[in-house]
Amino acid sequence: MMEYKGYYGVVKYDDEAEIFHGDVLLAKGAVTFQGRSVKEIKQAFQDSVDEYLKFCEESGIEAEKPFSGKLVLRMNPKLHRALAVAARREHKSLNTLITDKLAEDFGVTA
Repeated sequence: MMEYKGYYGVVKYDDEAEIFHGDVLLAKGAVTFQGRSVKEIKQAFQDSVDEYLKFCEESGIEAEKPFSGKLVLRMNPKLHRALAVAARREHKSLNTLITDKLAEDFGVTA
């Protein structure tokens, strides 16, 4: 995975076409890029992000921020209840409990 200006790109290799192609991770829309070498794919990714940001600015639309920190989550009602009880027991909000647990599991500072 590549990162540039807070945006992330995922790359795959097409053996038949002998080309790398990738997507910028956005919740909406698609921004793609391609290249034949590691150097080319890195530059194409950065160029795609820059072009996306320029397009948004020129069009007067707000660029989609990568990973805003908001997430809609669906889960089994029994798990929801268990988490709510655990949060109450730890004197935390449900959101804080879930965030803390995930941060701990993934080694990320919450």
